[in-house]
Amino acid sequence: MLGLPAIARDFNASVPQLADLGSGLQLGALLGLPLAMLADRLGRRRLLAASVLGFSLANAASAAAPGLAWLAAARVAAVGFETVAGAVATALVVEEVPGDRRGLAVAAITIAAGAGTGLTTVLYPVLAPHWRWLYLLGCAGIPLALALARFLPESRAWSAARPTGLPLRLLLQPPWRRRFAVAAAAAALGAVFFEPAGLLSALYASRDLRLSPTLISTSFIISGLVSVPAFPLAGRLSDRFGRRRLAAGLGAVTAVLAAAAFSGSLPAYWLGLVLWSFFASASVPVVGAWYGELFPTRARATSESAATVMAALGGVAGLQLVAAAQPHLGLGRSIAAVGAAGLLAAGLLLLLPETKGEPLPD
Repeated sequence: MLGLPAIARDFNASVPQLADLGSGLQLGALLGLPLAMLADRLGRRRLLAASVLGFSLANAASAAAPGLAWLAAARVAAVGFETVAGAVATALVVEEVPGDRRGLAVAAITIAAGAGTGLTTVLYPVLAPHWRWLYLLGCAGIPLALALARFLPESRAWSAARPTGLPLRLLLQPPWRRRFAVAAAAAALGAVFFEPAGLLSALYASRDLRLSPTLISTSFIISGLVSVPAFPLAGRLSDRFGRRRLAAGLGAVTAVLAAAAFSGSLPAYWLGLVLWSFFASASVPVVGAWYGELFPTRARATSESAATVMAALGGVAGLQLVAAAQPHLGLGRSIAAVGAAGLLAAGLLLLLPETKGEPLPD
């Protein structure tokens, strides 16, 4: 996201081309679904290590990209492996942590992921416009994948569940079918808004608000620092008071604030970005722990990945909508216009049951 303005200049890419690039990246999540199904069949440890190795190698390929098509192909592969890594890591944490600490535990791994994003944000003003160095740094996952394969213990819940049959088929049967449909629809609608808002925010700040790479990174650093306490706070609140209403409320507030960031003024961008980051960060451990509790161990990683796939499809739709509207409305207003999808997604979450304090389904 931070390197997108420089990538656009290096490859002479227009906004529609960048939207197509973002759409293609979303389809990478489709590659992650069969791998996540393997995690439900073969175990968490091996698939997590393999996915970390996969996206690290994709980072190396991204750094060597001679053109936009090469970069897009490398990032599609990276997204596929990242989807698996996120799904399997969340499933593993949900399965290994006591029920009254799951939200807090998901917050912890989210903060760890955010630390990597924070490092990128801090480094990019020093490296700009040399975006390839960011991908080279991402190759550090190669030796770490080997460490995961050697030292990470297998999930005890998965070992006891004795998976049988196709995990996706299980999710399409009662009583999981309705939950899966609602969760998938909410993920897709949310991404219609949040994918273009996230991917194109730095481009909007650069082209419409005329901010330098340093100021753009500064805005992300500030919003990132402000959002750090949101992870454990929301995770702990959801462990104590429940996931359902908190997740829906946070989703609705996030959609409103994110849309406000693209209203056209610099103060609205700064304030909207910071508050958007805080409430979006707060929702991550709540939804992560909740979705892990909603679905059975035999298909938990698959359900996480499938939701990501639906979000990817929604992201494609959102990016194409913004690309079609921006010649008429401008980039900022086009992004803000699809904010209604984010509100609808938050409302759909109220159709899912509360899971706080309940044992994990097998």
